[in-house]
Amino acid sequence: MIDLRSDTVTRPSAEMRRVMAAAEVGDDVYGEDPAVNALQDAAAARFGHEAALFCPSGVMCNQLWLRVLARPGAEVIVEADAHLVNYERGAGALLAGVQFRTLAGTRGLLDPDQVAAAIRPDRFPLTPTALVCVEQTANRGGGTVYEIDRLEHLRAVTAAAGIPLYCDGARILNAAVATGTDPATYGTLFDGLMFCVSKGLGAPVGSLMVGDADAIAEAREWRGRYGGAMRQAGVVAAAGLWALEHGVERLAEDHAAARVLAEAVAEVRPEVVDLDQVQTNIVYLEPVDAVATVAALRAEGVLAGSMDDRTVRLVTHADVDRAQVGRAADALRRVFAAVPAG
Repeated sequence: MIDLRSDTVTRPSAEMRRVMAAAEVGDDVYGEDPAVNALQDAAAARFGHEAALFCPSGVMCNQLWLRVLARPGAEVIVEADAHLVNYERGAGALLAGVQFRTLAGTRGLLDPDQVAAAIRPDRFPLTPTALVCVEQTANRGGGTVYEIDRLEHLRAVTAAAGIPLYCDGARILNAAVATGTDPATYGTLFDGLMFCVSKGLGAPVGSLMVGDADAIAEAREWRGRYGGAMRQAGVVAAAGLWALEHGVERLAEDHAAARVLAEAVAEVRPEVVDLDQVQTNIVYLEPVDAVATVAALRAEGVLAGSMDDRTVRLVTHADVDRAQVGRAADALRRVFAAVPAG
């Protein structure tokens, strides 16, 4: 099967397994795991920040940042389709004690002027806005990318209001490759960010929080309270470091593969794919009969995801090679020539 459900399905390469087996490890709770420390240092340097913290998941990174950057009883502005409010099981309210104010953006992207109008002051009886969050790339937007000028505008808005700007950057390195942006440029715009090594970069597990030293020190304390402190985590951190050092430039191949798949669908059903919005490694197909489409693709040897009953998602990644992309494109042509409209 050609698995296009997500870029989280990748398996460690032979070289990645080799560095995992050879990793020098220690107890990370004491800060003594050399591989974890090397990964954290590399992550901080990549984004031009002081420090980083290795966590088991992107969700944990997001929740820790809500704890550090916001405060219980305050409001956090996010786009309505953001991962924070759609895929984290209410953790923001449960763990950080914050409420979300969701704004309907365009393809998952917030408009700075809309954000400026939505920020509430710390004045009775209002619930004050404590934080603004963006998602780069926007998953439910179809892997869409915040351009630098929009982020700079958002930064100006939050700075004027005296509140931090945070980036759920699970796929921020996809954005960096797609736009030719130095990740350190993103680092200057955010008070905190996180990114995953377990998606497009291909590591088996883990995400990194990146920020200033005091914020990361506080996050480390909360990571322990949340049960995310690990012992000899260098076994997986070594895979993350290898992925960060060798996997970033390769992301361009995933973007090109996503374009091939989107164009294959456009040949037979141009109304269900917006080629202008295929910017990274995610392709959204809508409106379609998602159940019928996913089943038909499976019969052709292709696994796809459905976001709802009318939307199919395809995600390219390191474990899908050029030949498989070609076969998947042929399958998409056949299926979309036959399946009913959504």
